[in-house]
Amino acid sequence: MDLDETSGECKSAMQSWRYRHHFTYKADQGKNIIVQCNLCLPRVNLLSTSKTSTSNLKKHLDRTHLGCDARPDVKRGRKRAEHNGEESRHWQLKKVKAEILSKYMSQSRMDELIFNFIMEDCLSFHVLEQPGFQKLIAGLTEGLKTMDRVALFAKMDQAFTGMREELLSKLSQIQYACTTADIWTFNNRSFFAMTCHWIDPNSLERKSAALSFSRLRGTVSFDTVVQKMHEVHVAYGIEGKVQTTVTDNASPFMSVFREYMMDSQESDDDIGVFENVASLLDGDPEQDMMLFVPTVRRCASHHLELIVSEDFWQAVSQGPTCQLHYSAMCKVYSIWSKCHRVQVGLPAAEAIAKMPLVVPSITHWNVEYCALQKLVGLSELDFTELCTRLETPQLLPEELAFLKEYVSVFHPLAFALELFQAEQKCFLGLVIPTVLSLKNKLNEQKDSATFLADVINAVVAAIDVRFKDLFASTEAKFATATTPQFRLWWMPASEREEMCSLLATEASLVEPCAAAATANASRSGPTIKSEDDFFSYGSAKPAMDAEQWGVTEEIQKYIEGTGKALESLQDFPRVKQLFLKYNTPLPSTAPVQGLFSQKSNIVTSQRIFLTEDYFERLQLLRYNSSFCRFSSN
Repeated sequence: MDLDETSGECKSAMQSWRYRHHFTYKADQGKNIIVQCNLCLPRVNLLSTSKTSTSNLKKHLDRTHLGCDARPDVKRGRKRAEHNGEESRHWQLKKVKAEILSKYMSQSRMDELIFNFIMEDCLSFHVLEQPGFQKLIAGLTEGLKTMDRVALFAKMDQAFTGMREELLSKLSQIQYACTTADIWTFNNRSFFAMTCHWIDPNSLERKSAALSFSRLRGTVSFDTVVQKMHEVHVAYGIEGKVQTTVTDNASPFMSVFREYMMDSQESDDDIGVFENVASLLDGDPEQDMMLFVPTVRRCASHHLELIVSEDFWQAVSQGPTCQLHYSAMCKVYSIWSKCHRVQVGLPAAEAIAKMPLVVPSITHWNVEYCALQKLVGLSELDFTELCTRLETPQLLPEELAFLKEYVSVFHPLAFALELFQAEQKCFLGLVIPTVLSLKNKLNEQKDSATFLADVINAVVAAIDVRFKDLFASTEAKFATATTPQFRLWWMPASEREEMCSLLATEASLVEPCAAAATANASRSGPTIKSEDDFFSYGSAKPAMDAEQWGVTEEIQKYIEGTGKALESLQDFPRVKQLFLKYNTPLPSTAPVQGLFSQKSNIVTSQRIFLTEDYFERLQLLRYNSSFCRFSSN
């Protein structure tokens, strides 16, 4: 008996259910009915369900007959048509979406994104031929294709050409430049890197660009280094604009400048000179070989790192705290070693410390200091638990006290290192005040120091020795005096009058047209930043134009000023020109070290099978991508 032949009560409950054709009525059972599932035949499967509900039968279909056809009649056919219509509309919407995406995401735009993806992560060009990567691109873009390696090489050539043209255009417009150079040797492969830096005369912001990341073959000597530096400077047309080249205190750079700059020290020229280096390079004095050799300035941050790595260790080893320092640092290094090597070490340390624990690099003292600062910041209970879980020796109370004093005493030195390595906000004029403040803060801690009083004296003496040339440098003094944050406040009162006279003499040499152009550029028009700038009722007393000032008067008004922002230089065009000239040099080689920040950069050249020329292009594009808005189309 079909369900349609049942009682009216059952009929009212079942007749509107779209799955009723799958069941056959058998009998009544109080408020329920007994039915046979037709899909279970020939097996007899009697089911009980309420006369007013079909939930039990629906559960049976979902559990046992998932996917069964439930639309046998006209109504079912109509619903199937509606369902097919919904699917059709879904595919139409998907097609429209794909068309919109293809219009927005053109093939050239996709190629540019892929190019940036390869360039920024320094990936192998073979990734373009991987089936999985091609399926990913095809699925995301609805039909756009992945370019091949030949197209990628062509796109890199085009992008590099555009970047170099834009960089040459910008460098041709500047008056002063500074370069930083470094050499990195890894796995018997040496690479020479050079960056260029200048100050925008309008915004007074520092700009930077990478010029070279090339392979040096054979023995790295001073002749190959000076030849390479000359080639890079000439290639970008800045040989007459480079104020100085900043290098570290080791490597062949020092021998280069010791050999070539001995005769030029008597010259008043602040920039480099063209030297006949044939006698030094080839031993043939009759052969002319003119190379541009810039003046050198040693890295200030490297000076500080040498003070910590050499002078500090020498003072500690000769003092009464030698054994205490050695035992404390050995235990600290054992903690770092466990965190670095044992898989559970770092998570355990972070769980206890409730903060990321730093495992330092051996070559950077400031990173080691930061890691030690985090350790000594733990409570005694947490420190004990950390040593227990890592199975490292416990620190004695005296050793922990020594480490805390070490962190406290050398915090100013770590802060000074951070200042010197801040590329955008660091100028040469920052070095002298920073070193003077560092000495004062170290001396202030001598009386309260329990373990490191003698070491502080040795470190202060080492600062005087290593920065002796800096304090004797007239260029460094000019750079500091023309920085509004310091002016002449850092100098003894007895020396300020003489410095004012030197500044006036130097400012008198500034070309009037250059100073006027600087002043006019700063007065491009009034800027409305607030309501006070908007409402104006005329000037009660006309201000005196800076162009009408004499040199001495401008210098005097600048020295008496109190503004610390660089924007205050816009009111003193001659002082601004001196600032641009003497503060263009950087005090640190941090930018060029950024090119060597990861050894993987050098290893990658072997891993991705690039020639040395294309590897250099890849590195320069990566570094200059934020500066040069080149297009790879």
